[in-house]
This record gives sequence, C-alpha cells and structure tokens, in this order.
Amino acid sequence: MKNNEETYHIPVLLNECIDALDIRPDGRYVDVTFGGGGHSREIFKLLGEKGHLIGFDQDPDAKNNAWDAANFTFIAGNFAYLKNQLRMFGLLPVDGILADLGVSSHQFDSGERGFSIRMDDELDMRMNQSGKLTARYVVNEYDEENLYRVLREYGEVQSLKRTVEAIVRARQIEPIITTGQLKEVIQPIAQKGKEHKFLAQVFQAIRIEVNDEINVLKKMLEQAVEVLKPGGRLVVISYHSLEDRLVKNFMKRGSFDGKIEKDFYGNIVKPLEEVNRKPILPSDEEMERNSRSRSAKLRIAVKLDTGVK
Repeated sequence: MKNNEETYHIPVLLNECIDALDIRPDGRYVDVTFGGGGHSREIFKLLGEKGHLIGFDQDPDAKNNAWDAANFTFIAGNFAYLKNQLRMFGLLPVDGILADLGVSSHQFDSGERGFSIRMDDELDMRMNQSGKLTARYVVNEYDEENLYRVLREYGEVQSLKRTVEAIVRARQIEPIITTGQLKEVIQPIAQKGKEHKFLAQVFQAIRIEVNDEINVLKKMLEQAVEVLKPGGRLVVISYHSLEDRLVKNFMKRGSFDGKIEKDFYGNIVKPLEEVNRKPILPSDEEMERNSRSRSAKLRIAVKLDTGVK
C-alpha cells in the first residue's frame, strides 16, 4: 500500500477513531471519506482475511491512494449513495462506518480547486470535478436572495448585507472568476483583526452550497442506520457547528432538528445510542502538529437493536 498521508491528508484523531470503531478482525467497515487513505490504512491493518474494508470518495484524485487487496473495495462515488453502492457490491450489512467530514489537505492545497483563502485560484470548490455547480456560478449568477441564504445559513457570516451588496456591485463591473478577486471584494468588510475568520466563513458557505454538503450528510446518516448491524458503530468527525449539530441531534435524538419522537408507550424512538456524551477533541499536541484538526469534533454512536434491518 502506498503511504501518501503526509502529502495528501494527515488523518485527524486517528487513534481515537480506530478505538471508536471497536474493530473486529472479521468485521466489515466503511470509510466514507477515503481521501488519502490515512484512516483506512489503520483500519485495514486490524482486519484479517475474513474482514473487509470499503472506501468511498467522489474526488477522482483519491483513487490514486487505493490499493489492491481481496478484502478491500474502493468505490468512486458520493457517500449520499452509501446504501445503494454497498448493495450493488454485495457488501451489506456493515459493522462500522467512519466519516471524516470537510475538505482534505490535498483539496485545500490543489491550486486549481479554489478551496483555500491562501491562494489565488479559479473559483471552483467542487469536490467532485464532474459536478455542474461551481463557486464561480454561485458568486456571479445567484440572485441577492440566494446569496443571503447561502452566507447566512452555511457561513453564519457577519455584516451579511454589506457582503452581498459588495459581491453584487463588483460582479456588475466584471465577473468574479478567482478566489483572489473574491477576497479583494469582500475583505474590506471584515472586522479588523478578524479578516481570516471572515474570509473562511464566506468560503465555507459557498463550498457547502456547491457540494450540497448538508443534504448529503443527512442522507449518509440516515442510510448509515440502515446498513449498520445492530451493535455497529457510527464514527463522525465534524469541523463546523452546522455539521456537528446535525450529527449530535441525529445520534442523540434520531432527528436532525433535535425533536424527540416517542412511541405509544412514551418511549423515545431512536436508532442510535451515543457512546460519548460530549465530543472528543484533538489534543494540544495534535493541534500543534496539524492545524487543520483544531476545529475537529469526534462523535460516536452504536446502532440499537430495534428490529429495523
């Protein structure tokens, strides 16, 4: 197996994730965010010949990090189609699912992808390069109402009205086609000393819209319950409050809005039981070694035996 961990993506909370999955040598495990294969390699090391690992990734570059083995399957696709893909490959049910959400180091550092505020690249932000919606389209073609929605819901951006007005005013003069142009347009609006945070929130909001990340996450979580065996583990690392809130509510209450559903007898109806009441955070040492781990939150749940297959 090739080891591209240092050049592609440093796996966040690696040991904590492996412990959380409670891996059995003969178990079947899914890494729905394969990326550089950092987490997957560690899972694979603990599997015997009867065990099986499945790696999902929609980014074509990720396939270069896969390896050949009878008990490893790489699926080039979006984890929104988790259940159908596993069924198609005859790999149902599974004992554990790992999701390391967000953008990989490789995607941030790839000059042509437009994810990073540190570079001057084409406004793209597609995790799947075959996707039709781009950041350039969002910035230049969305009307004011939709720009408000994106920046408010997905970035919780301050000075929202001024930001949208600045974008609309600038694009009327000439199209905004690079990340550098976008930064130049909106940076004067940022509060002094908080420019980096402001830019990151705007870029995050656009990226989430381009990749439909919130709806995709919801689909994956719902399907995870369906494909896990009773007693199987769901392990999720999130990097911003929108993701973490969805994961927390779903694990704790079985719904995305946090509402509790009860049966006729007043018992709470939910498919999962939290293993850790509070999220596991990276150590000071890890945050120093890998700055992109600083906002990470790890949550773990086990599927209850409710009779639902």
